[in-house]
Amino acid sequence: MKSRSTYGALWMVFALAGNPGPAASQPTPVPPGVVELPPPRTSGRLSVEEALQQRRSIRQYAEKPLGLEQAGQLLWAAQGITRPEDGGRTAPSGGQLYPLTVYLAATRVLDLAPGVYRYEPSGHRLVPVMRNAVEELAQAGPNGAFLRKAAAVLVLVGDAQRAEARYGPGYRSYMDLEAGHASQNVYLQAVALGLGTVAANFFDATQVRRALRLPKGLEPLSIMPVGIPAAAGSGAAPD
Repeated sequence: MKSRSTYGALWMVFALAGNPGPAASQPTPVPPGVVELPPPRTSGRLSVEEALQQRRSIRQYAEKPLGLEQAGQLLWAAQGITRPEDGGRTAPSGGQLYPLTVYLAATRVLDLAPGVYRYEPSGHRLVPVMRNAVEELAQAGPNGAFLRKAAAVLVLVGDAQRAEARYGPGYRSYMDLEAGHASQNVYLQAVALGLGTVAANFFDATQVRRALRLPKGLEPLSIMPVGIPAAAGSGAAPD
């Protein structure tokens, strides 16, 4: 597993980080700088019922790093492959279209250089996209303080062109619903990992697109900062 790439190698592959196509059952060849994530776990210490009971929106985080395995598990929960034979994922998708892509803006993730990465479900790996953009994301809405404190930020993005080609003018409702499925998966996975997150979804979509240099047709749908919850008594009141 490539645990860490040099900054030079990362920037060399930014040009490779274009708009991903539909999910494939077989991973594509690994370009230089791609980060292979630890295999996702499919069992844990909490039941689904326990995770639902404990789910909270956590907005305050300790300034501690996430492990690479934790980051990978969250990404897998959002959009990971569960049926390699046909590309089926952890979150349901109308018509099995899977128009979502997850970007990871990593600030403090062990064995991962700070920067923005695109998650590739088919290979369970990260493709470096650009330098860290958390400050730009933080300026896109009133929840910037949560993002600045988080160890990492997940951004769920929808391919509007693919969705509209399948569903016509009503495509946005399908993408929003699917982003909701993926967001709840991240919430529950965070609980199981002892982490906290919140759907910080009041933002200026144009500024988020600019911050992540998103290609035309990609729409940001949900932003989820994640980190180790701040200690009790620090003003970190969950809802």
